[in-house]
Amino acid sequence: MTASTEYHPALTGRWFDAAPDAASGLVSTCAEAGPLSASDADALPAPPTPRRATVRNALRFARREGDVVFADAARCGDVLTYDLPGAPGRLVVISDPAHVRSVLTADPAIAPSATRLSPLRPIVGPDSVLTTLAEQHRRQRTALLPSFHRTSVARYTDVIEQASAAHLDRWPTNRRVRVDRIAQAITLDVIMAVIFGIHAADGVLTDDVPDVATTAERHLRDATRRFLRWSSSAVGTVAQLLNASHPEPVGLLAWGVRHLDAAIAEVIAERRAGGHASDDDVMSALLAARAIDGLPLSDSEIRDELVSLLLAGHETTATTIAWAFERLTRHPEVYAQARSAAAEGDDEFVGAVITETMRCRPVVPSVARELQRPWRFGTHRCESGDIAVVSTLLLHHRDDFYPHPFDFRPDRFIGTRTDPMTLLPFGGGNRRCLGAHLAMTELQIVVGDILRRVELETHDRPAERPRYRNVTMIPARGGTVRALSVD
Repeated sequence: MTASTEYHPALTGRWFDAAPDAASGLVSTCAEAGPLSASDADALPAPPTPRRATVRNALRFARREGDVVFADAARCGDVLTYDLPGAPGRLVVISDPAHVRSVLTADPAIAPSATRLSPLRPIVGPDSVLTTLAEQHRRQRTALLPSFHRTSVARYTDVIEQASAAHLDRWPTNRRVRVDRIAQAITLDVIMAVIFGIHAADGVLTDDVPDVATTAERHLRDATRRFLRWSSSAVGTVAQLLNASHPEPVGLLAWGVRHLDAAIAEVIAERRAGGHASDDDVMSALLAARAIDGLPLSDSEIRDELVSLLLAGHETTATTIAWAFERLTRHPEVYAQARSAAAEGDDEFVGAVITETMRCRPVVPSVARELQRPWRFGTHRCESGDIAVVSTLLLHHRDDFYPHPFDFRPDRFIGTRTDPMTLLPFGGGNRRCLGAHLAMTELQIVVGDILRRVELETHDRPAERPRYRNVTMIPARGGTVRALSVD
């Protein structure tokens, strides 16, 4: 990897403001990667450590991860190590596709997921498909996969279309609004139907919808909305950060989770007693599932799975929609082309807009594996116990795979097949997102509907600053736009 003299924004700390023709400087120089014997590891040098182990650098990494890794990669290469206060171990940041492949496709026994270290663990619990490992994780994925198969997702197309149409009818004109809030309302309606089987009569889950849910289900709907609002607030974010080293929620986070847990328990009890149920929602599938000993899943196991799917399926999809229109409104020619494509039913171009959005603004900017063996990444070695952090953000901005990586060019995905190890919006390997097909279906419908129905003002304002929240990267102003008209 050689640093590019053309790339200045990363060096000054604002990667998201890079010029469209800027280079990242990220190119492959040595693709060799994989586990090493102790003797072979001794022959290789350790990767560079570009920053001192100070609290200031730890906070900078947490709050401005993109600025840090782009600047350090431009100076030091694409294998970087960080020993930072508060981190669970030495972090090794990688972005070469061959290096990424070596850890994401490795035997989970020698490179397991680092989800036990995730800030989401105190919320989703120990029995979630997001946090379990080895055989337990495999069994959980096997149990959940049918609910997210293409044939299952196809049954929810009408739900997505109804929710999208109903909320777009309420889109205000001639004033600025945050796309993330509109998108969150849509995705919440969809996820409540898919996960819990709670459907709205008119496509919108509001407090005045009559008799479409039981009392327990209405309590769950309301508790879910309150928890999601609270978790995205400043207080909720601080509470989650304070829980980073705790396997169980404590303090304010415990208070926030308690009400959601009570509402879920109420619905589980109602369903077990033969109350209102849907035949095709995930909760019904979990209630019918059996563990390896033939016994039904416990309430706590079902709770952990439901909360995980709720959080993973709600915020990430809504944030991608917000990023899509944050990008489109700053690229008038691409926006005009996208509107025409949506009007003409050109799903390929709309899909390319979504894929390009996920490339240049990945909602999950990194995923991690815990190395149980010494490992080679190019010309460097890492030690057993290091945490390999796959920087999706750096991977998606490599000059050797994405020329002009800072430009917003959906046509780069027209008529092409992409190596899955160069594009990771849904993770990879045996931890790839279960709901990837549902998310893409929802994105295709909602983004297409907004393009067809809402005429947005385009402009040349600076890009919205990415803000880091838990494991996600969100637009700081929620993808703020102004609608000129709504059909």
